[in-house]
Amino acid sequence: MNHDSYDNSYISGILTSVKAIAIVGASANGVRPSFFVAKYLIDKGYTVHPVNPGHAGREILGRTTYARLSDVPEPVDMVDIFRASSAVPGVADEILALDPLPKVVWMQLGVRDDASAVRLEEAGIQVVMNRCPKIEYARLAGEIGWNGVNSGVISSKKPVMRAGFQSFGIRQR
Repeated sequence: MNHDSYDNSYISGILTSVKAIAIVGASANGVRPSFFVAKYLIDKGYTVHPVNPGHAGREILGRTTYARLSDVPEPVDMVDIFRASSAVPGVADEILALDPLPKVVWMQLGVRDDASAVRLEEAGIQVVMNRCPKIEYARLAGEIGWNGVNSGVISSKKPVMRAGFQSFGIRQR
């Protein structure tokens, strides 16, 4: 797959199909991007499992933090990687050892490892690199336009309202 650009349908398909997300490199520090991405995803209705060995056993945003992906007590649909690109091969090894495998591996802005992406895709896992699910969700839902940013999405349809924080969304329930 070409990981230099993604169709909106590929990204929205992922964001509407996943429910449980493990965030590798989650932080308890409220000013870190991994913290506010986790908060945003929780507010959108996703089940978020923080993974960070330095915080294992403690809570981040009211969720128990795990040392490793294999410690998460339920299967996850997506693994969101908030680690340096050099750490991705090790995380990919950990992902490929899971049973069942997640549907998606998402690498955050600035995180890319093409060799790991090939390995993951050969195992049947969808891969997104150098993107943020929070930004992509907001862009596709029209929320990012609230700040005057061109989302590249044009629609004459009124956004669908749903319950909860920031009630516009791409998730259909």
